Amino acid sequence: MKTPPPPWPLPPPTGWWRWAPGVHVLFNYQRDWLASDIVAGLVLSAILVPVGMGYAEAAGVPAIHGLYATIIPLLVYALLGPSRIMVLGPDSTLAAVIASLILPLAGGSVERAIALAGVLALMTGAFLLLIGFARLGVMADLFSKPIRLGFFNAIALTVIISQLPKLMGFSASVGGSLERLVAMVQGFLDGRGNPVAMAIGMGTLGLILGIRQARPQWPAVLIAVVVATGLSALLDLSATAGLDVIGPVPHGLPVPTWPLTLVTLSDLRVLAPGAAIIALLVFADSSVLSRLLAKRAGTRVQPDQELLALGSANLAAGLMQGFPISSSNSRTPVAASAGAQTQLANLVGAGVIALLLVLAPGLLKDMPQAALGAVVITACISFTDWPGMMALLRQRRVEFMLAVSSFLGVVFFGVIQGIAGAIALSLLVMVWNAWHPYHTVLVRVAGRKGYHDFSRHPEGRFVPGLVLFRWDQQLFFANAELFREALLHAVEQAPTPTRHVIVAAEPVNDIDVTAADMLAELDHELEARGIELQFAGLPGHVRDLIMRYGLSPRFDADHFHPTVGNAVNVYRGRHPVDWKDWDER
Repeated sequence: MKTPPPPWPLPPPTGWWRWAPGVHVLFNYQRDWLASDIVAGLVLSAILVPVGMGYAEAAGVPAIHGLYATIIPLLVYALLGPSRIMVLGPDSTLAAVIASLILPLAGGSVERAIALAGVLALMTGAFLLLIGFARLGVMADLFSKPIRLGFFNAIALTVIISQLPKLMGFSASVGGSLERLVAMVQGFLDGRGNPVAMAIGMGTLGLILGIRQARPQWPAVLIAVVVATGLSALLDLSATAGLDVIGPVPHGLPVPTWPLTLVTLSDLRVLAPGAAIIALLVFADSSVLSRLLAKRAGTRVQPDQELLALGSANLAAGLMQGFPISSSNSRTPVAASAGAQTQLANLVGAGVIALLLVLAPGLLKDMPQAALGAVVITACISFTDWPGMMALLRQRRVEFMLAVSSFLGVVFFGVIQGIAGAIALSLLVMVWNAWHPYHTVLVRVAGRKGYHDFSRHPEGRFVPGLVLFRWDQQLFFANAELFREALLHAVEQAPTPTRHVIVAAEPVNDIDVTAADMLAELDHELEARGIELQFAGLPGHVRDLIMRYGLSPRFDADHFHPTVGNAVNVYRGRHPVDWKDWDER
C-alpha cells in the first residue's frame, strides 16, 4: 500500500494571508525544503523552455512569447496560488483555440497577433475573476466528459496537423485543418519539403517517444531538443541546409505593454466569446488538478482563491506580452517528481528562464522549428483519449454522439463554433431527458421486499385495484401532458379495475404552475371514473408548493403518504378483502 503523504506542517492562512497563500508559505518557509525546491526548479526550467516556445508557435505568436507567458504567471501564482506545486504556463490544449481566434484577425501581421494574444489573455483573466467573484464556477460543468473527450481529441488532431508542415520544412498558411492537410500533402508532392528538417523533426519526435517508453524518468523533451539544437548549431544547418530555426531572440526580460492600442472594438467583439470559453477551460482543468494535488497533500481546495490566482496570472501575462495560460497536467508532475515542496520551485524555474534571456539568449537561436513542432506533437499525443471515446460507445450511445459532435464540430467548423455547438446539443439532450423521463408501474416480486419496476420484473404481481405509478423527474410545463397520458395508460392496462392510483413521487423534486394545474384536472378526471389519486414519498417542499398553488381543497393530507409501503397498507386497510392468498403467492 502506498504511504500517504505527511500532513502539511503549516496551518491554513487566515486574515489577509488567505489572499496571498504563497506569500504566507514563503514567510513561514522551512530550511529543510530549500534543496528540494532548488533542484525541482532547475529540472522544471529545462522543460519549460522548449515546451513554452513550442506552444507559442502553435498559438500563432513568436516562440519567445512562450517564455514571457511562462515567467510572469509562475511569479504571480507563486504569490497568490493556493496550490503549493501547481505549475502554470502555456498549454497545448489552449494553443489551437488562441490561434483560431487571433490569426484571422491579425491578417499576417506579427505585431497584431502579439497584441491580440495579449488582449485575449486580459479578457480571459477578467472572465476568471468574474467567475470567482460571481461564484459562477458551476458553468465549467457545461464541459461534460463526452464534450471534453471530443474537444481534446479534436484539438490534438488540429494542432498535430498544424505542426506537421514544420516537420517537413515548409509552411502551410491556410486556415482550416482539412485545407492545411491538403496543402501539406500537395507541398510534399511538389517537392517543397526539406529533407534535413524532416530528419530533425522525425528524429526529435522518435527520440522523445522512445525515451518516454524506455526511460520514463529521463527528461525526454530536454534531451531531444538539446540534441537537435546541438546538431543545428554544430553543422550550421540553417545556412548549409536551409533549416528553419528560431533565430535571434530579443535580449532581456519582457517590458509591460498595453496591447489594446493595436486592437479595435470589432476585434474585442470577436475575441470575447473565445475568452469566455478559454476561461471556463482553464478553470475546469485547474480545478481538477488542484483537487488532486490537495488530496495528495492532505489539504483543502480553495476554489475562490484558485480563480483569483488564475485570473491575476492571465492579466499579468496579457500585460507582459504573453497569451492565455493554464495549469499544466504535464509539467506539474515533473515538479512533483523532482521533489518540489513549495512554489519556490516555480520561482527558481522562472528565475532560470529570466537569466537565460538576460545572459545567454543566443543559446536559443539555433533551435530548429522542426524540433519545436515535434515537442508540440508529442504533447498532443499524450492528452488524446481515443479509447475513452470508444468506451462511451459501449456505455451510452447518446454520450458517444455528443463526443463525436464535439470532435467533428471543432475539426470542421472551428474551436469556438464546435464547442459551442456541442454544449448546445448537450443542453438539448438534457432538456429532452427532462421532457421524456423514465416512468414505470411498480409490482410485488416474490421473495423481495418493497415494490419493483414491472418492465424489469414482468413476473411481478399487481396489487388488486391499485396502480403504483413511478415518475423519475420533476413535473413542469414540458412534460406535464406526458405524465397525464402515461398515468392514464397505466390505468387502462391494469389487470384489475382500478380504485386507487398512487404516484411514487420520491424523484419529483419540483412541480411548476402548469404541472399543478394538470394534476388538478387529472384528479378531477380520475374522480369522475371513481378512482382516487394519491402520492407517496413526495418531498415536503414540493408538497408545500402544491398547497401554495391553491390546490389544498383538492389535495388534502389524506392524499399524501410518507412511503409507497405505507400508502399500500392504508389502501389495504380501506378495502377489506381476503389478502391472504395474495400475500402468500
